[in-house]
Amino acid sequence: MTVTVRYAPSPTGRLHLGNARPLLLNWLFALKHNGTYILRLDDTDAARSTEEFAEGIHHDLTWLGVTPALSVRQSDRTAIYDAAVQKLIASGRLYPAYETEDELERKRARARALNKPPIYDRAALKLTAADREKLEAEGRKPHWRFLLDGTPVHFTDLIKGPQTVNTASMSDPVLVREDGSYLYTLPSVVDDIDLGVTHVIRGEDHVSNTGTQIEIFEALGGPVPTFGHHNLLTGADGEGLSKRLGSLSLSDLREAGYEAMAVAIMAVLTGTSLPIETYESLAAIAERLDFSMISHGSARYDPSELDSLNARILHVMPYEAAKPRLEPLGLADEKLWLALRGNLVRFSDIADLAKLVTGPVESVVEPEDGEFIALARDLLPPEPWDETTWSNWTNALKEKSGRKGKPLFMPLRMALTGRHDGPELKTLLPLVGRTASLARLS
Repeated sequence: MTVTVRYAPSPTGRLHLGNARPLLLNWLFALKHNGTYILRLDDTDAARSTEEFAEGIHHDLTWLGVTPALSVRQSDRTAIYDAAVQKLIASGRLYPAYETEDELERKRARARALNKPPIYDRAALKLTAADREKLEAEGRKPHWRFLLDGTPVHFTDLIKGPQTVNTASMSDPVLVREDGSYLYTLPSVVDDIDLGVTHVIRGEDHVSNTGTQIEIFEALGGPVPTFGHHNLLTGADGEGLSKRLGSLSLSDLREAGYEAMAVAIMAVLTGTSLPIETYESLAAIAERLDFSMISHGSARYDPSELDSLNARILHVMPYEAAKPRLEPLGLADEKLWLALRGNLVRFSDIADLAKLVTGPVESVVEPEDGEFIALARDLLPPEPWDETTWSNWTNALKEKSGRKGKPLFMPLRMALTGRHDGPELKTLLPLVGRTASLARLS
């Protein structure tokens, strides 16, 4: 099966965790089927699209590990949209309408008052050429509507199974505004045809649009892609995520120190039957994830689960993966990394944890532990040290002092690190060394 998918964000805000869901589901589908992934910036909204947001989208994809085979912008492709418009006009599927927004709203209000659906009444189809000339002479410019067939549209959804959308209950959609600019629907369909998109994977909020789009595909003579509509990622409160408000934006998550893989796993696997656990790569997820695993219910994001997952990813991160990030910090030491990684929540925590080895450390010795710490100093073994040093030393202390358990270990930890928690001392002690340990025990 030849697969070509596209991710089509509009550069009108920062991508958030919910946007990452279709971004990554398309990528995983392409990986699984050795397909082609296209990034298409839907920037026909010139008023709100910015270059800053466009650059941010590219940065977010790179951070998540997604490499499009092709990147296009709709603002560069208006010629093929113009040609599609002329084809639809010639076939009688696109017609001019002249109502103002106020007039349309009054029509909708009247329909609601009569308990009728507030759909467009197709009054523009009854206009004669003379009527149109008169309206244009008054200064009115037409918007252009697509004439729906009004018959049920059937399609088999990759995720939801058989679906039916009845376009008879819909208004003929406006495809071209009065100023000649395009709304989302027409450029999207034309691009999918022109770029050879075979599968459209997107949020379930687009299901109702699919009937209209299939009719446009057919009217333009293009192949209809296979559609898949996934459940939407919501916040912990069950509310949807907003791109323009920047809630849970990928840039904020990145700056907060979350691992790209942790964010990717949460974005994709929340609301599926595949467990949220560590995976070595996106390709490993692609091998295991099947669209049948995506729930038909909501996918609620739990921030605490992201924190936990982020820590677990760091705890098993091999040194070779961490090394390029440790080098600028002057901490590119494999033994140091392996000793400290099990206590990381964010990668940046390594800088503070490394001070447990390099110092300075503010030792804490309670008055009642003074004699015990002095004994510990006297019994500190000679070097060389290894991971057996800690047990040999504490066993000797246990025998001499009679202490065991927490009264034995906690005073030593506080004196050596100044903290109640932290890396295992059997691993940490050889890195600290005897000279520094003596100083901290003093």
